[in-house]
Amino acid sequence: YNCVGRPALGSVFNIRAVQRTLLDFGVAQSDRNFQAFRGQGDWQGKQMDELRSVFSMHPETVLLVTRADAGINSVSDLKGKTVNIGNPGSGQRGNAEDVLRIYGIDKDKDIKAQGLQQQEASRALVDKKIDAFFYTVGNPSAAIEEPANSTQLRIIPINDAAIYGFVDERPYYVMTTIPGGTYKGVEEDIETYAVTATVVTNASASDEMVYDLVKTVFDNLDELKGTHAAFKILEPKSMLKGLTAPLHAGAEKYYKERGWK
Repeated sequence: YNCVGRPALGSVFNIRAVQRTLLDFGVAQSDRNFQAFRGQGDWQGKQMDELRSVFSMHPETVLLVTRADAGINSVSDLKGKTVNIGNPGSGQRGNAEDVLRIYGIDKDKDIKAQGLQQQEASRALVDKKIDAFFYTVGNPSAAIEEPANSTQLRIIPINDAAIYGFVDERPYYVMTTIPGGTYKGVEEDIETYAVTATVVTNASASDEMVYDLVKTVFDNLDELKGTHAAFKILEPKSMLKGLTAPLHAGAEKYYKERGWK
């Protein structure tokens, strides 16, 4: 196989590209997979019925990052501030909009919402062009590590009672904690919620190709775990959870051979 990794605009873009077979595989958040397969959210009335799950990877936490001098100590303090909520077509934009809605903040009236891609947003925070940004990502992330080396950051907990209720009602979310010390200058534990990064494909993808990809990943899992800090926690049992679209037949064949449900 000739494998090429292509940077893309996020979960919504990747799911649509997989549905149209422009990509053989894509990485997307578990919540977006759930919505796409059922015709909800960005896919209201347009069910992505050819979407298929391959395996899950690491949890991606919903983060609210600000400068320590921005005067933001809670989500509610975002009112009147310039906040990056993510570029259109990204999963993080949907997460940001959910958080703002839950906390009673109108993104069109109460904040100056920006739609920057994350690399731009990280620079803009340091340059004081924005006061905060939302980012849904596995930890540690260079997009947070790099600005932390240039300015004092604060990561805001996203964990009030309404968030707990929101998470409890949705099978694709979990509450999680980012340990203190993960990022420079952020010494306290930060509680927030998370989705799972999942690999998806199209139902029409060949069973042999999908089987071979899955076998390669799981037969070499220790090597994969060493390629990025976010992958260190990967275990087969957890990689079969959070699959909110049906399994592809090629992936299912491998899992049955291994005796995994």
